[in-house]
Amino acid sequence: MSTTTLPAAGEPVRFYDLEEHAHPEGHSTMLGFWIYLMSDCLIFAILFATYAVLGGNYAAGPGPRDLFDLDLVALNTAMLLFSSLTYGMAMLAMQHGKLRAMQGWLVVTALFGLAFLSIEMYEFAHLIHEGATPQRSAFLSAFFTLVGTHGLHVTFGTIWLVTLLVQTSRHGLIPANQRRLMCLSLFWHFLDVIWIGVFTIVYLMGMLR
Repeated sequence: MSTTTLPAAGEPVRFYDLEEHAHPEGHSTMLGFWIYLMSDCLIFAILFATYAVLGGNYAAGPGPRDLFDLDLVALNTAMLLFSSLTYGMAMLAMQHGKLRAMQGWLVVTALFGLAFLSIEMYEFAHLIHEGATPQRSAFLSAFFTLVGTHGLHVTFGTIWLVTLLVQTSRHGLIPANQRRLMCLSLFWHFLDVIWIGVFTIVYLMGMLR
């Protein structure tokens, strides 16, 4: 429902909604989000295919064995895997109607996500400091594009998570917020699966070349 306020002298006319707009049914929301995830799968499939073609082109420059620190990458992988576990705990708390417990697990999830991003940014900064920039070779261009795109997704997911913390603090576990939390759960676990592929194909197989 919209209304128009009568302005006082010199004030502009303002339009605003008195009530939150109606939300679509949960099934259609989840279906739409699944379609979005499938489109995201296509994006990452293209990036993985590009890396498979270009990943061995070092242009007489450094390769994976010269650049990658598997201990650091393993720590980073653990941060993301732990974040999926804590998000699962948040979903369990949501199903039992425990708002504060759910928010606490979301905060822990966000911290793990930030730790993952911090380690990834450190890795990128170290590579660039060593001269291993995206312009150096096709391998590095494909590497920065694939890993960086995943990092951007984690960044957006963390922002989304903080937004949901604010929304649940204001409105509680209303059905709309529960649907949003379920959509973010799918997105977060999807990023976990993609990272396992990155860790295996880019880092582990790269060290074996």
